[in-house]
Amino acid sequence: MTSPDLNQPSVTGQKTHVHDLARSLSGPGENEDVKIGTFEVWPPVVLAPMAGITNIGFRRLCREQGGGVFVSEMITSRALVERVPLTFQMIRFGDDESPRSIQLYGVDPAVIGKAARMIAEEDLADHIDLNFGCPVPKVTRRGGGAALPYKRNLLRAILREAVGNAGSLPVTIKMRKGIDDDHLTYLEAGRIAVEEGVSAVALHARTAKQHYGGTADWDAIRRLKEAVPEIPVLGNGDIWSADDALRMVAETGCDGVVIGRGCLGRPWLFRDLDRAFEGEAERTRPTLGEVGAMMLRHAELLCQVIGSEPHGLADFRKHVGWYLKGFTVGAEARRALTGVASLAEFERRVAELDHGQPWPDDADGPRGKSGERAKVQLPHNWLDDSEDMTVPGAEAEDATSGG
Repeated sequence: MTSPDLNQPSVTGQKTHVHDLARSLSGPGENEDVKIGTFEVWPPVVLAPMAGITNIGFRRLCREQGGGVFVSEMITSRALVERVPLTFQMIRFGDDESPRSIQLYGVDPAVIGKAARMIAEEDLADHIDLNFGCPVPKVTRRGGGAALPYKRNLLRAILREAVGNAGSLPVTIKMRKGIDDDHLTYLEAGRIAVEEGVSAVALHARTAKQHYGGTADWDAIRRLKEAVPEIPVLGNGDIWSADDALRMVAETGCDGVVIGRGCLGRPWLFRDLDRAFEGEAERTRPTLGEVGAMMLRHAELLCQVIGSEPHGLADFRKHVGWYLKGFTVGAEARRALTGVASLAEFERRVAELDHGQPWPDDADGPRGKSGERAKVQLPHNWLDDSEDMTVPGAEAEDATSGG
C-alpha cells in the first residue's frame, strides 16, 4: 500500500511566530544545505540510530515522509570485522537509500580502523557515524559509549584510525555532554574531533547520568557550536515537534537537528520538519484513522524486512502505544492490536478504530522511557586517569550481539 496522506493543517496559537522564525532561518531561495564531508543535507535533519527501531523498514517509512539523513541501528565494529551475519542484516539499505549511513560502536582504535576500511573498500555505506553517547549500563560499565570521551587520548586514537581508514567517506560522531555534571567532556571531545578530521558532531544535550530524564541543556549545544565553528554541529534532545527543531536552531546556532524519540509513533514528523525548514507553517495533525493507516504501512514494512508476518507483527508491538499516545482507545482494542498474527487481522483491527477521532492536543511531548540514573556504571577506577590509553577488554564489544 502507499503511504497515507497526512496533509492535515495545523491549528496553533504560535503559528505566525513559528512561520516568521522559519522564514528567518531558511527563507525561500536562501536555504543552505548542511555539508557533511562529501554530501550535502537538506533539510538539516538526521534520524538518530535507535536499537530495535531504525531498521531498513522504519527508515523507509520516515524517508517517505521527508528528507535528511537516516542512520542505521548501531552495530559493533568487532562484529562487523568478524562478519557476524546478524550485523550484515542490520546494515541492509534500500536501493534508493542515499546517503547510506552506518553507526559504529567500538572501543579499540585498531578494530575501529579495520571496520572503517572495510566499509569504505567494500562499499557498505556512504557515511560512518561513531557512537560516543550511549548511556546504557551494559555499554558504559565496559568503557564504551558516553563513558569513552573521558579518556581523551583513547578518543583521539579511535577518531584518527576511523578517519584515516575511511577514505573519502565522511566520519561523524554523536556524543553526550559527559558522564555527569562533574565529568563533562563534550567541549574537549569536540575540539579533538575537529583536529582529527571529523566532518560533523552531534550532541545529545544530556549527561549519561541523566539518561533520558530531566531537560536537555540546549545551551550546551550553543557552547559546542562556539567551540567548533569549523564543522557542522547538530543538536539533539527534547525535539518533539518541528517547531521545537526551529527553536533549537534559533537558540543555539546549531546547523541542524537529530531526531530520536520524537519520531516514535510519529514518522510524519519528518514531513513537518521539511515544511518547517522551508518556512511553511502547516503541520500534520492526523485523525486516528490516518494514524491507523500509517500503523498498517509500518507493520507491512516490518513484515517485509523480517520475512514473516507473525514475527514482523511481534516486532511492531512496541510501536502501538507510541502511535496511539493521547488518543481515546480502550485497553481491549490496544490488546487486540498487539496480539494479531497476520496483516489481514491487523487491518481488521485498525478498521475497528474510531477513524474520525481528531488529533489529541496532548499527543506531542516525551515518549519512550525516561528517568535519571542514580549513577553511571563505569569500569573500576575509570575516572582515575583521563589520559590513560588502555583499551577496554574485548568484552566491551560483544561480537555476537550485532550491536
